[in-house]
Amino acid sequence: MRPINKYIIIKEIKEELKTSTGLLLSAEDSDKFRYKKGEVIAPGTEVTVINKGDKVYYDKRAGHSMLVDDNPVTIILERDVVVVL
Repeated sequence: MRPINKYIIIKEIKEELKTSTGLLLSAEDSDKFRYKKGEVIAPGTEVTVINKGDKVYYDKRAGHSMLVDDNPVTIILERDVVVVL
């Protein structure tokens, strides 16, 4: 599968969120964060800054999810990426 234009295929990375004192946050508390972490599976044909394999933070309300080969992925636009790690 190859995305076109400014679309990016992302695989979400599940991470345990901790407070500064080391306490793990519950799923309910972690849902309050606006951004999710993911790995870029494939950048679109017009995406120039983000590459395959990059870890990114993106707006969790952006894009849509789908199954590709029984694996859940999220399709977002380049503008929804806020940080490239």
